[in-house]
Amino acid sequence: MSGRPVKRSLTLRGHRTSVSLEDAFWRAFRDIAEARDMPINALAAEIDEAREIEVGLASAIRVYVLDWYRDGALPRQSSGAAS
Repeated sequence: MSGRPVKRSLTLRGHRTSVSLEDAFWRAFRDIAEARDMPINALAAEIDEAREIEVGLASAIRVYVLDWYRDGALPRQSSGAAS
């Protein structure tokens, strides 16, 4: 797994933009959108609307992901799953 950010494209309110996120944050961001039963672009637009003007979108997404997991909104995967 790479810790380097990868540029990814999103559409916010009809306009294309891009964010640079690490794979782990992108996967978690997609999982949250799925858990909330919403398109990833809609979740990105929600985060974009709520962020402070001086905070970049990628940073706002990372903090959103962190808060989501810290608040326990998704059940944790058990590490001892049988194969």
